[in-house]
Formats: sequence, structure tokens, C-alpha cells
Amino acid sequence: MKLLLNPMVLRLGLLVIIAFAAFVFGAVAIRRTRKSMVGDTASFAQSPLSAEGLPVHSYHAVIQQLKQQKHELTALQQADRRKAKASDTLSATVLANLSCGVLFFNASGLVRQANSMARQLLGFASPVGMRANELFRTATLRDGNTTTVEEAITPAVQGESVVRGLVLDYVSPEGEKRVLDLTVSPVLAEDASLMGTTFVLTDRTELARIRQDQETRREVSAEMALGLRNSLTTISGYAQQLARSRDPEFARQLADDIAREAAELDRTIGSFLAGAKAATTSS
Repeated sequence: MKLLLNPMVLRLGLLVIIAFAAFVFGAVAIRRTRKSMVGDTASFAQSPLSAEGLPVHSYHAVIQQLKQQKHELTALQQADRRKAKASDTLSATVLANLSCGVLFFNASGLVRQANSMARQLLGFASPVGMRANELFRTATLRDGNTTTVEEAITPAVQGESVVRGLVLDYVSPEGEKRVLDLTVSPVLAEDASLMGTTFVLTDRTELARIRQDQETRREVSAEMALGLRNSLTTISGYAQQLARSRDPEFARQLADDIAREAAELDRTIGSFLAGAKAATTSS
């Protein structure tokens, strides 16, 4: 009895009870933790994870969605390429059927595109890759303009303004002479940056020839009119002298002079009419 009432024994018994309670609590906690781990393992076994921590079926769904997006993107790219090809084909067809020459220079000043009429007018089989000063090195501006072609087109090449009304005397590499009307226009992007320059060439050779012929005929007509006036004045003077003359020999001489002047007048008119007829036939 005294042993049970001893404080040391009481403390020891209390510690034993506490230790037993802790053991029981720990055992229960370990059992619950084990059950939880077993349940999680079963869940993972039913839905295995990918390397990124996603369930496999979710991973496959993402892959399928990416493939679908790739297919749609490819289809859009193909459609854009078809549209671009159709646009290029249409542009090439339009340029090929134009009656004027068209050249496109890039921002570096090199020819990137030239239609068939431009190649025909300039006399180059393929001007692609050439510069403007190489193409027009044999060209000079008309109407006594001492400015070079390169200086005249500078505002358009620099993207400042359109240059119109340049008339060139051009000599092809084969030596063929042409009169070309040139218009140069800068091509600007949406941000106003220079993308390149277009050159439009119109053949004015035949028109220039017609104008030259007309000018020549006007000069010839003026000379002929002056000659006719002189001839008529001479004939009129001879006729007046013939009317006043009483000398048969002098009258006969005047008549011969009138006949000779009339024959010269007939030759002049005949030559003029023959030249006019030839010019009409050739045109």
C-alpha cells in the first residue's frame, strides 16, 4: 500500500499510460495513412499520368487538337498560296497584253519584272537585274533638254513624286532608233516606305515620224508656194510685156519665156503631188 502511494511509482504509472495512449494513436494514424496511400495508388493505376502530370487521355486530346489546328493552318496557307499564285497569274496576263512597256525596279534600283513589250521596246531579251542607267545609257531627252535621263527620274526613284512627259530618243543595242514616252512612279508601302519604282514606256516612234513628215511637208509647201508666187509673177510680167510689144521677134521670145516658166511650174506641182501621194500610201 505504501508502494502505491509512493510519488515515484505514481509518476511512472502515469508515464506508462501516456506512452500506451501514444502508441495506440500512432498505430491508428499509420493505418489510416496506409489506407490513403493504397487508395491513391489505385486511382493512379486507373488513370496513369504522362511525364507532365496530365492524364493520358487528356494528353491525347491536346495532341489531337494541335494536329487539327496544324491541319487548319496548312489549309489556310495553301489557300493563301493559291490566291497569291492566281493574283500573280492575272497580273502577268494583264502586263503581257499591254501595248506599253512596264518595268518594276525594287528599292535597290534593280529590275525585278519586265513585260514582253518593255523587252521589245528596249531591245533586251531579259532586263531583269539591270539598273536604269544601264538600260537608258543610249537615251537622251528630246526638245533640247540637256538634263540626263538619270537626273530627270531622280524624284520618282527617291519616292518624292511621279515624273511624267519624258520623251526620249532611244537607241537599242541593235542600233534601232525609237522615240519613247516615259512615266516613272514610286511604289510606296502603307508606312510610306519606298518599295520600288515602276517605269511605263510608250512607243511614240511612228507618231514622231508622222509629225516630222508633216513638218517637212509644211516646209515644202511654204517653199513651193513661194516658188509658185515667183513663177506667176514672172509669167504675169512676161504677159504684160507681150501685150505692149509691137515687135514680132520680141513677142515670140516672150512667148517662149512664158512657156518655159509654165513648164517649170508644172514640174514643181507634179513633184509635190507625187511626194504627197507617196507619203499617203506609206502611212
